[in-house]
Amino acid sequence: MSKQDFDVAVVGGGMVGAALARALALQAFSVVLLEAREPALDWTADSYDLRVSAITRASQHLLQNLGVWQVMVEDRVTAYQQMHVWDRAGFGEIHFDAADVAEPDLGHIIENRVIVRALWRSLEAAGVAVRTASQITGFDATEDGVHLALAGGATLRVGLLVGADGAKSQVREMAGIESRNEPYDQHAVVATVHAELGNRSTAWQRFMRDGPLALLPMQRDLFSIVWSTTPDGAQQLCDMPEDAFNTRLTEASEARLGALSVLGARAAFPLRLQHAERYAAPGLALVGDAAHVIHPLAGQGVNLGFLDAAALVDALVEGRSKGRQPGAMRTLRVYERRRKGHNTATQLAMDVFKHLFSNDSSALSLLRNLGLGAAARLGPLRRTFEKVALGDGLDLPTLSRRPRSG
Repeated sequence: MSKQDFDVAVVGGGMVGAALARALALQAFSVVLLEAREPALDWTADSYDLRVSAITRASQHLLQNLGVWQVMVEDRVTAYQQMHVWDRAGFGEIHFDAADVAEPDLGHIIENRVIVRALWRSLEAAGVAVRTASQITGFDATEDGVHLALAGGATLRVGLLVGADGAKSQVREMAGIESRNEPYDQHAVVATVHAELGNRSTAWQRFMRDGPLALLPMQRDLFSIVWSTTPDGAQQLCDMPEDAFNTRLTEASEARLGALSVLGARAAFPLRLQHAERYAAPGLALVGDAAHVIHPLAGQGVNLGFLDAAALVDALVEGRSKGRQPGAMRTLRVYERRRKGHNTATQLAMDVFKHLFSNDSSALSLLRNLGLGAAARLGPLRRTFEKVALGDGLDLPTLSRRPRSG
């Protein structure tokens, strides 16, 4: 192949794609980020994004190592110190506390757009070439390089093409990579709500027959809710008058936070499990939702994607040190091995939880309640869960480790 325009082309400028692009550029790779449209980077201070993420400590470290964390903190980030989880029927309940593991918090709730804005505003300084209104119409990929055809007739020559373009990844489809796709017959209703008794720096999750209700703390007395239920139930929740919705939501939360009232819009989106058969092919890699989609009940989606990005950076840096091209399969297999097993195990665990807690069986109800009760009473088991929530206990890639400066 003739001289390459860039070492890496990242397709998709969401949270994972933008983080990967900056990370690679900081490692002296030449990077182009291709995105159909520039995201909105300005909004009024009294508005809130319907989509938020529960950021683990490993993801916090990645964002710190990329130099964008403090910018986000100055924008809008909410730490939570505790978490309450309980079942709709019975005595099962568990309480997590950051103090149990000598940590200042269990994680942070951050609007997705806040993360995207911080990353996008950091790309130019890192040397990333950003091309919006760019759509791939085809590509020819080998280990030695990738020839990209873009809409309008433009072409690019790159060493590696990375699909970070979401669950409906065009890159994955063009590459002919199959994916396991299992709809959950659930939709998630999302909204921002006001809590009469404030948010108490605590995340709350109640498991109900049709799916979990999660209340994720935002500023002061606000929560972002993720309410998983049947498709018909989700439509009803979105369509009903605000007063009726507020009553239903307060009842679903057992009024533990007093009366809950919605602020602004409600939206619903379908839930499914999806996993690509492969994360890599000659000259090509998949990260984030392009590779795997998970049930949101534990809020692990973007955290898995950030781990993908960090692991791919490590693999490419190692490969370069051995004289390999970015698209070499020896390098990309290292990335795939490091991430696919962990992602598969996490998906399986969330799938089991989903089916265990969305079941009316009296035997399973007893099992759920006994399990939550045991976890609550056994300190070591509870602390293990807390460490998992923080993102500890993994063989973390370099970017996801605590910054040396602390």
